[in-house]
Amino acid sequence: MKFRGKVWKFGDNIDTDAIIPARCLTTTDPEALACHCMEDIDSDFTKKIGIGDIIVAGENFGCGSSREHAPIAIKAAGISCVIAKSFARIFYRNAFNMGLPIFESAALWDRVSEGQEIEVNGDAGGVVIVGSGSSPLAIEPIPPFMQELIRDGGLMSHLALKRRT
Repeated sequence: MKFRGKVWKFGDNIDTDAIIPARCLTTTDPEALACHCMEDIDSDFTKKIGIGDIIVAGENFGCGSSREHAPIAIKAAGISCVIAKSFARIFYRNAFNMGLPIFESAALWDRVSEGQEIEVNGDAGGVVIVGSGSSPLAIEPIPPFMQELIRDGGLMSHLALKRRT
């Protein structure tokens, strides 16, 4: 599981209402949710990002309400993964349940600038800042079972695939 994309930085305590505003929760359609991803922080966010880009955030990313809509909106907007200093516990679980890869790194936020390109190796655990010549930064790899959830598109898809076999 490898990712390469441009960095979009967010600070500490980005709550689920900032990720996807409550006023947009009248739908569960991923494409409709994607249009509103991070709009209260940056109204042009979804116009600026590219498919495969990466969110790098501070501490306690995804705090607030337990809403599966938040990781769905991020994933459907085209973000390949999120790397944060730490995640709110419920967001951490919801992200994997929805098939959104997430990683924790206390050091990355201080080492990258918005717009820089990075490569993430989720299997072996590591981040490379492209073009910087700096040494790779270790991150915790995603455990094999969680990789299966992501590959299958989330928990419900994973369970449906397992029932068919």
